[in-house]
Amino acid sequence: QAVIANLEGVGKSLATVIQETITQQGKPAVLVNLEEKTPEGVMQMLELKGFGPKKIRTLWVELGVETLDQLQAAVGQGQVAQLKGFGKKTQESLAEALAFLKKNSGKLHYATAHEYALEVEQQLQQAFPQMRLERTGAFRRLAETVEVLEWLASPDSTQALFAWLSQQENLEHQKAASSPFAWRGVWLPKQTPVVFRIASPQQFNARLMLLTGSAQHLATPVKEDKTLYALLIGQEVATETAAYQSFDLPFIEPELREGTFEFERAQNTNAPALLRNEDLKGSLHNHSTYSDGKHSLAEMARACKDLGYEYLGISDHSQTAVYANGLRNADIVRQHEEIDALNKELAPFKIFKGIESDILTDGALDYETEVLQSFDFIVSSIHGGMNMDEQMATQRLITAIENPFTTMLGHPTGRLLLKREGYPIDHKAVIDACAQHEVIIEINANPWRLDLDWRWVHYALEKGVMLSINPDAHDKAHYPFMKYGVLVGRKGGLSAAQTFNALGVQAVTEWFEKRKVRAQNLVSAS
Repeated sequence: QAVIANLEGVGKSLATVIQETITQQGKPAVLVNLEEKTPEGVMQMLELKGFGPKKIRTLWVELGVETLDQLQAAVGQGQVAQLKGFGKKTQESLAEALAFLKKNSGKLHYATAHEYALEVEQQLQQAFPQMRLERTGAFRRLAETVEVLEWLASPDSTQALFAWLSQQENLEHQKAASSPFAWRGVWLPKQTPVVFRIASPQQFNARLMLLTGSAQHLATPVKEDKTLYALLIGQEVATETAAYQSFDLPFIEPELREGTFEFERAQNTNAPALLRNEDLKGSLHNHSTYSDGKHSLAEMARACKDLGYEYLGISDHSQTAVYANGLRNADIVRQHEEIDALNKELAPFKIFKGIESDILTDGALDYETEVLQSFDFIVSSIHGGMNMDEQMATQRLITAIENPFTTMLGHPTGRLLLKREGYPIDHKAVIDACAQHEVIIEINANPWRLDLDWRWVHYALEKGVMLSINPDAHDKAHYPFMKYGVLVGRKGGLSAAQTFNALGVQAVTEWFEKRKVRAQNLVSAS
């Protein structure tokens, strides 16, 4: 503790907190005490977009609001606008943030839903080893956010299953909404609706298909002008594959059953297999302690190699991202020297020299041309000035895409799922520009982003745009995020052939080198 207290900017009190955190490997006493004093509703207010702790404290102390409902009432009565430092515009922003939070109440990121589901399914398998259990609805379709945790079950005893569910501490049974064939409740930690439906073994597969496909998927005529719904209702089918075969179709993966392009794809005998996690050969768009990452470059590289990948693309933040300790020119030189040394040590594993360059408000990239030329690849992303209309945001992206040094477009809309809407863009125009200038589009695999949205993956593929599954890792523990990016890609019909980081290290090296030569020639010609 004495050593910590001697650090610049660290006093005795802060040193005590740090020491407690290290030795106890948990929350320090001062934090526990503060959490106990802070109403749960105030903690929820910290989720409001654009409102940090300082403003939330003012709302709590000055207005005495301790719940979201009380805050909503204060906004409705115009009390917020009267507070010092707030005003009418801030009150309007608060109203929008509250509406967004309310709209998404109870929803989960797919990653959170999946994690909880695995826990429940393991417990149920132990309690009812003979029971068949499958996820259904948008949850089974691997939606980026999940509104309802829903399953279809075929237990020996429905009564025993329902009794087990009702006894779980984190589940609250809603008796009035339930029936002899469906247990309905709420997962208390997130107030998310939960449904367990019952089907007999004979009708299970047909019911599973009916409860998995979207309304559009089920309403599609597939045989003799009959819809999938009409063909399945009340029927018994041996397997889902057999059912689709009886409709003269190959098996359609659950994640594709959205009523978009899946039937057209199924009828194409040359349609490639969907991307798998094991198809990925490397990880691009990753951060280290050079900017705002948790682990050093060497630690990130070794962790990536240990996972079996062939290469790592390091792309720390650029200089404009001061909040993220963006790299200055001297930092870049130092990092590149370290990469050269590590590449000798870790070969044949390779670290590519990249940067996540901020796209400035006029669409320009950070750094002068000489610095941009020093990178193997550049991920161009918007992080600031995000209050844009569609025309402004689209043009800003297209200008960056037209820059010959842009290798890859990062998280195209800047969205944070369940926290903030992305800025509006003309997806077709942006994707068309990437196709024209041979710019890769990332599927940012962070569960909060999953951006490019799966709804636009198929269009990108039609335009011949390569996509890259990027974890945006700020911690070596973030590499597994890649699996969520794979799910997004699969929903859009992505195959390994159009996935950039499914290429091996040699192919990626050649692609980057060719791209750099092209960029340099274009700059010289201009």
